[in-house]
Amino acid sequence: MELDKTTYLDLSIFNREEEFSLFHKLDFTTTAGGREYLRGLFSKPLQDTAAIKQRQEILQYLISKEDNWPQSITNGTIVVIEKYLEAAIPPISSASGLGLAVNSLMMKTFYAPDYGFIKFSFSQFVLLLKGFAEFIVHYNKPEAPTPLRLLLDRAKTLLNQQVFYDILVADQKGDLNFMQILGFDHQVRKRHTKVVWELTEIYTQLDAYYSMSKAVKTFQLNFPKFVETAEPHIVLSDLYHLILPQPIAYDITLDKQKPFLFLTGANMAGKTTFIKALGVAVFLAHLGMGVPAKNMELSFFHGILSNIQVTDNIFKGESYFFNEVQRIKNTVVKISDGKKWLILIDEMFKGTNVEDAKNCSLAVIRGLLRNSRCLYILSTHLYEIADELVAEPKITFKYFESEVKDDTLYFTYQLKDGIAKEKLGYLILKREKVLDLLEQLH
Repeated sequence: MELDKTTYLDLSIFNREEEFSLFHKLDFTTTAGGREYLRGLFSKPLQDTAAIKQRQEILQYLISKEDNWPQSITNGTIVVIEKYLEAAIPPISSASGLGLAVNSLMMKTFYAPDYGFIKFSFSQFVLLLKGFAEFIVHYNKPEAPTPLRLLLDRAKTLLNQQVFYDILVADQKGDLNFMQILGFDHQVRKRHTKVVWELTEIYTQLDAYYSMSKAVKTFQLNFPKFVETAEPHIVLSDLYHLILPQPIAYDITLDKQKPFLFLTGANMAGKTTFIKALGVAVFLAHLGMGVPAKNMELSFFHGILSNIQVTDNIFKGESYFFNEVQRIKNTVVKISDGKKWLILIDEMFKGTNVEDAKNCSLAVIRGLLRNSRCLYILSTHLYEIADELVAEPKITFKYFESEVKDDTLYFTYQLKDGIAKEKLGYLILKREKVLDLLEQLH
């Protein structure tokens, strides 16, 4: 699946203010490397249903074994080991016999700060070995999904060093004295630096996958079902937006008979949130993660394109409307490739007058309907457009309900069949006391 930078920002998957992003909410990694690997996974949704199902199996397997996850490896462990491997402090020159005894005593006595660094770093290295030993015991099973098993098989091969075995035995006995530490340090940094680096890299990958599984369990996300079909297809029950503290759930179906959802409703009624919720669900499905819905069935999509937060560019002298047109143009070019796309458009052509926006919107909608390989969701405050489209059999009309009681506006956030008719702009001006303030001007 493909998303461009604009779509990532529109759906708040990544955000300029990190704490408001979907990535931030779903990030349960414990290491900096794991976080960057997870960011890479979010940046590259999977490219076919086989890979998606395999990712789902990995996350389900990790969820089933959550209680066995090693607690000995932390971000501090990885950071210390990286500094340890890069340290300018040379290992002692001999790791056995009289040379080991003399060199160890000199290091401990005359280079106490260096020895202190090695001793502490080595304790973190022992934790890394212990953690991977637990991974092999609890996770490297014949029933483990193939990509995970291959990763753990590689870790098992890397761990198969005599010195690593000796270290774990000595640690278990509780007799790791300064001579043993410096002797083992000599062997590790002289002969196995690349092995240790690769182990830390493997852990960052495991950390990222574990983070995804933990997010699925923490937020009670449900794994979607992908169906093999030549036509685009989405069926959702109880869909909600993951970032909202008290979300409203919705049911929605889009398919070849009804590929176009036409949304109306007042500003702040919930249109944009709904559009983003559906886009996020489809995105998460293509990561192999669970989705914020009770059930979801969908076809594979080659990409998502959004037109939600268009801006002008004063430095290039480009107007808001010009950039809206360019975004629509790029969308049309993109979806001409014959592949399945999900297109999300919120309040199209806000940058021109009402009559012009209506004519432009009708032209674009009628043109998009010619493409049977895509699904579309479009919201608009120009209800008049719907009057000229009501006879179109491919469009589903839904609106977000709002109510006015005693000059007070209430949003129910309920999605209903039909077209909204409320004109609430003047009411909002009145409610916010803007009209009163205007009357007081002199």
